[in-house]
Formats: sequence, structure tokens, C-alpha cells
Amino acid sequence: MAGSTPDATAKAGFTASEWAGDAGRRWLASVDTLERALMPIGEAFIAHAGFVAGEQVVDIGCGGGWTTQQIASIVGEEGHVAGLDISADLIALARERADATGVPNIRFEVGDAAAVKPAGAPFDRLFSRFGTMFFPDPYAAFANLRHMLADNGRLDIAVWGAASENRWYTAIMEVVARHIELPAPVPRAPGQFALGDPDYVRDILAKAGFAAPRITAWEEDYHIGGPGRRPDESAAFVLEAMHVGTLVEECDTDTQDTVRRDLAALFADHETSGGVALPAKVLFVTADAAEEGRAGRGNTDRNKLGVRYEDPQPSISPGGTRHEP
Repeated sequence: MAGSTPDATAKAGFTASEWAGDAGRRWLASVDTLERALMPIGEAFIAHAGFVAGEQVVDIGCGGGWTTQQIASIVGEEGHVAGLDISADLIALARERADATGVPNIRFEVGDAAAVKPAGAPFDRLFSRFGTMFFPDPYAAFANLRHMLADNGRLDIAVWGAASENRWYTAIMEVVARHIELPAPVPRAPGQFALGDPDYVRDILAKAGFAAPRITAWEEDYHIGGPGRRPDESAAFVLEAMHVGTLVEECDTDTQDTVRRDLAALFADHETSGGVALPAKVLFVTADAAEEGRAGRGNTDRNKLGVRYEDPQPSISPGGTRHEP
């Protein structure tokens, strides 16, 4: 194909360590747009997690700190939230934002969640919106996450479902693949859809020392670039904020322009009154930090605040679809 990239073997995904460099800086450059796009998922996921006043929480892959601040407002002054991210650039922004809003029960730390134990551990709760899919060795990484939690603490992570179940993504990649030779996807390789298989996630959690995993699907339309975006703005979002944009950038100018036009045409077919919207599937994963020797046996104890976590949350979001994979 005429527009193929010079390096057709370039990776379609990337690992956690890459967030410390270019990936983190790319997110930072579009942070407001990215947070607006992910806000409906974030709001539904925080509601699903059901935080209560007084809890001590660690937010893994906190980015610019939007989720961290939302959780801090729920746990209140007697609670505390630590935001952890491998990107120093994003943590600098998160700290700046927290200082500007004067949130007293929040702090941020630079570190690799696969290896570090943040100050304040062990925590009552571990939360992550799309921050756990990039570990090169997920089994070792989740074992480290378990060490961040107190016995009977609770893990809540949101991960994308399988790529095939996210039409917003496959539609974009079909357009790009008409002009660029894309690398073949590697199942379970670190990247956006690494944890899209529920059975794989359950196995990782069980081996890491978590009990009674519950997986709930959030299935709604995802607005490309955020609600209210026009097709051309959504196309710009894909090329400027998404990882696939780095592959398009390696092409000649004519190919880049053609990809942009074709993406805008795709999005025009999916434009609604609320913006460009295509179907998405996210998995909300909840598990208990089992006491030593009890992993996999089901843990229905209460945490130190007396909150019982054995049952899934009763809802996800207004109008949302719920089922157990």
C-alpha cells in the first residue's frame, strides 16, 4: 500500500514504562480533551465503586488527577487519596491542579505501580480507571498491587473489553489500515485491550492474592473526543491524542491528510446531537484482598470501616447495561 509506514512492525500498543516518556507527554498535551471523553465512564465507575467517608484510597495510573479529586471529595476530610502515576509530567499537573483547588486530603507520587509501595500503604481501597493494562508482567504487577491493600481491602479497576467488542476502536483502525500497514495484534500484549478477557483477568487476580472477583460490563456509546465534538474535531482527537496517531505521523503528508479526511467521513456517519458516538464496552472489575492463605476462597469480611464488599454494586449508570460476562 502506498502509504505504508517505514516500519511496519511498529507496535500497536505500549507498556507502562513508555508512559514515563512520550506516551505520558502525549496524554498531557491533550489531557483536557481526553478527560472530557472519558468522564462518563469515570463517573459511572466511581459510582460503581461506592466509596464511603473515611476510606484510605490509592488511585493507580491517576494521570492528571481528575479521578483522584473526585474520590477525595467522597471520602472526605477523614479519608485520604494517594494518586500514583509513572509519568512525572502528569503528576506535576495533578499536583498543580490539587493546589489550585485546595483539596486537603490528597497527594500524588511518581512511581511504577508494578514495583513500588506508595507511602500510606496499606490502603482500604485500590482504584484504577484504565491504569492497569500496560504491565509487561501482569501477574507480578497485580501481586504488587495486592501488597498495597490491607487484608479485606477492595480493588476496583476499569479496563477496556476486547477490541472486537469496542466498535469505536475497530472502526477507527479499519480506516487507518486502508492506508497504513499496521502491526498484527498480539493477544494479551501490554496495551489498551490487554485485559479484555474476563477469564484472564480472573486468573491474574486469583494468583495475585485476590478473592471473589466480580466483573460487570458497562456498555454505552463512547463519544470520540468527548461529547459535542464535530466529525473533524473527532478525527483530530484520534490523530493527536490516541496512540495510533504516532503511526500516522510517520507517513508522508498526503497520507496523513487522507487518513484525516477518511476518519472525518466515518465520524460523519455516526454524528448525533451529542457528538460522534460509537459503541464501547468497559469491564468494571472488583475483587477483595484475601487474607494470607484465603485467596480464591471468597472473602466476605468487612474492612476497618465496617463496609461489606461481597456483593456487586446494584447499578452502573443511568440507562447503562449490566451483565456478568
